[in-house]
Order: sequence, then C-alpha cells, then structure tokens
Amino acid sequence: MSFNSRDSVQPVWDRPVLGIETSCDETAAAVVAGNRILSNVIFSQTEHSLYGGVVPELASRNHVRKIVPVVREALSGAGIGLDELGGIAVTSGPGLVGCLLVGISTAKGLALGSGRPLIGVHHIEGHLFAGLLGDASLRPPFLALVISGGHTQLIHVRRWGLYEVCGETRDDAAGEAFDKVAKMLGVLKKGETTMGGPVISRLAEAGDDRAFAFPRGLRHQDGFEFSFSGIKTSVLYHIKGRSEADVVEEQADIAASFQAAVVDVLVEKTIQAAGALELSRILLTGGVAANRRLREEMHRAARESGVEVCFPPPVLCTDNAAMIACAGGFRLGRGERSGRDLDADPRMKLT
Repeated sequence: MSFNSRDSVQPVWDRPVLGIETSCDETAAAVVAGNRILSNVIFSQTEHSLYGGVVPELASRNHVRKIVPVVREALSGAGIGLDELGGIAVTSGPGLVGCLLVGISTAKGLALGSGRPLIGVHHIEGHLFAGLLGDASLRPPFLALVISGGHTQLIHVRRWGLYEVCGETRDDAAGEAFDKVAKMLGVLKKGETTMGGPVISRLAEAGDDRAFAFPRGLRHQDGFEFSFSGIKTSVLYHIKGRSEADVVEEQADIAASFQAAVVDVLVEKTIQAAGALELSRILLTGGVAANRRLREEMHRAARESGVEVCFPPPVLCTDNAAMIACAGGFRLGRGERSGRDLDADPRMKLT
C-alpha cells in the first residue's frame, strides 16, 4: 500500500462503507458513513487465555466461524444491504497472516458478489481514523501516539494519507509489556482474557506507584524511540526474588509501580516530540490509550505544555472495524481501489 500527499483538508465520504477487521483475535465488522458509525460489531475471542496468549491457528479458525454472522449483524444493525454500500474496506496488514486472510477473503467475496469497490486498509491508519470518529474536528497536522499490544509508535500526521513515523519501540510494545507483567503476576484469569492492560490498571488503583523503582527505558536518550523490555525484565527479577506469598501481598504495588514507569516514558517522549515538531495537538489511540492513568497524565502534561490532547472512546481504542471503515471511506473517496490481487501483508509498513 502506498501513501502520497494528495489530500483534502477534511476527509468526508458520506456513502456507507462496510469495514472488516480480523488482524488478531477480534472478529469485527462495522458500517460507517463519513464519521458517523451506523453499526459496530466486535466478537472478542476469550479462549486464548487458556494458553497464555493468542494462538494464531485457533484465532484464524474462530474468524472463519464468526465472520459471516458478525458481518450480517453489522449490516442488519445499520439497516443497510450490500447493494446500498459505497464500498467494502478490510484490514490487509499488519497482523497475523491467517487471520488477515479470513477478513480479506470475505471482503473480496462480498465485493465480487455485490459489485461494490474494495479497498485494503493499513491497521495503524485505522487507529488514526478512530481519532476522527471520536472527534469530528480532528484535523492534521498532529502527533499521534499509537499504543497497542503489538505497536508503540509516534506518528506525525502531516495530512490524512501522509504519515511519518518519528519514533517507535525497539523491542516490546507497551501493550505487550502490560500483558507479560500481568502473566508474571498471575492475575490473568484463564478463559476470560489475555489482555493484561485492563487487569494491571484495575490492580494498580489499590497500589503505591512509588513502592518500587522500575527503570524508564531510553528516558534520557535523544530521539523518540521507546524500549519496554528492560522494565519487563526488572519486574521479572523482582518477582523471582520474592516468595509467592510476598508477591501476592505486593501485587498492587508492583502493578502501580510498573504502570507508572511505562506511563512516564510514553508521556514524556510524546510531549517532547510534539514540542520538537511544533505540533499543538496530540492524538492518543490504540488499546493502551484506554488506560486511565495514561489519559490523566497525558492531559496534565499537555495542559502544562500548552498542547491539546484527544483520544477516542474506549470501544474505538481497541481493535474494531469502524476505524477500518472510516479509513477505507477516505481512500475510496479519493478514488483508490484494491484489485482482486489484494493480499495479506503481516509486516506492512506505514511509510
């Protein structure tokens, strides 16, 4: 997928677009017209928690079983038939290749059968457009911090469709670090969730965020890159040096101290980048953007720096198809189309 500088000031395409998102373990479909969400259906797979993380083959098979009912529910909820759509948008990367192929194959079949145009969408671009769904006044240029289980990136959104990655993680993504620490603490309930972020956030509310001095990776180095493997390892060694009873007693303090360390780095690097790029607005998006501590600290730091910060509602922070439909509508409105050779690109770059 290529990106260029052709752009309108504000991307508006009022024709309804069906979006499909299957990049990981959410089977999602939505119908969006411009920046109006007509329906947004998400089926979250919970059985992966039995195995300690997402199992790609299991996720792909679950998508195969759920994709048609989810699409039907999205169309029904919007009160729209396939022949009334302006187009069909689908995540084509990055993500788990088997999962992506389920969504792409479904979108291709629907496009071929209905005669509607097809467009492949970059998953991260979808997260950027989630900001527009949350705030219709969002206009470039702005700085986006995209943070999820698989991505931690600072993106300079020069125009819609023209992006520059100015910083990213060298190792673990922030969301991945939350997941791993939750697993270390044994606070993930099997059969319920593999997402450590919400669990750590809830646990941290009862803890002391100054109890333990976990490292802030790359905090004092030039540039806007992140590193979260060091803090994860520090938590691991801390836990190994404690008895099981001590770890249980210290769970809330460990969670709070870990969360504070991650949030400090995310906030500081983002504010620094906004200042260096002379940008007055920050978008916080992606699954970790739902973290309450992060939102509060980013608001505080932005206010002190004279910068505005916005973020989508929590349902649009995690993987969803409404953001894919919105981004797809923008590209379809510019006349872009994907051919029948559209394929999954699990390592697709936003360049």
